[in-house]
Amino acid sequence: MYNFSKKQKIILGIIITIVVGFVFYYVYGKEEAGISSNDLENDIEMQEEQNEKQDFSDNTILVHVSGAVNKEGIVELKINSRISDAIDKAEGVREDASIEDINLAYKLEDGMKIHIPTKQERKEPHITTESGVTIEAEKNTEEISPKNAKVNINTATQTQLETLPGIGPSTAIKILEYRKEKGKFTKVEDLKEVSGIGEAKFNKVKEFIVVK
Repeated sequence: MYNFSKKQKIILGIIITIVVGFVFYYVYGKEEAGISSNDLENDIEMQEEQNEKQDFSDNTILVHVSGAVNKEGIVELKINSRISDAIDKAEGVREDASIEDINLAYKLEDGMKIHIPTKQERKEPHITTESGVTIEAEKNTEEISPKNAKVNINTATQTQLETLPGIGPSTAIKILEYRKEKGKFTKVEDLKEVSGIGEAKFNKVKEFIVVK
């Protein structure tokens, strides 16, 4: 049996250590590198998916469709979609639907509610907006007369609202839609909560309006 000297044993030990270290690094280091590479790829894929979802969300709107459609509810549409697109998403209109006065090309915005009336509803008193979608009129709509110059913003029609200074068709429609969704105004200052009516516009009309 060959007897190694002390020096040779030290050299041999160093060589063995180097070889073992190289093997360990080659085997386990690659595996760890592979895991890190997979993790990096997964992170990139997840980020790309999140970016795609964000891009999709930025280019879509949610609209509530109700009334004489086959499937009422909230539908997701591409930005700049029209009422006709919302009806298609709601699986079309029912046989009793009345769409003759609806502007199917009306461009929709996020958060809008589209109500498709029935033929029976069309016979009832209503206010027609520029989109053709109706808002039910108050039965006790107050008429404006020289002796009663102030407009009751809780019962006024679109035509009556347009008699107010600075109130055009689009702002009048917003007032009607706000009243439909939120209920009656409790004080004239509540009019400033309607989109498009700031302090300046309110100051122009406040002397001509009343709530009852």
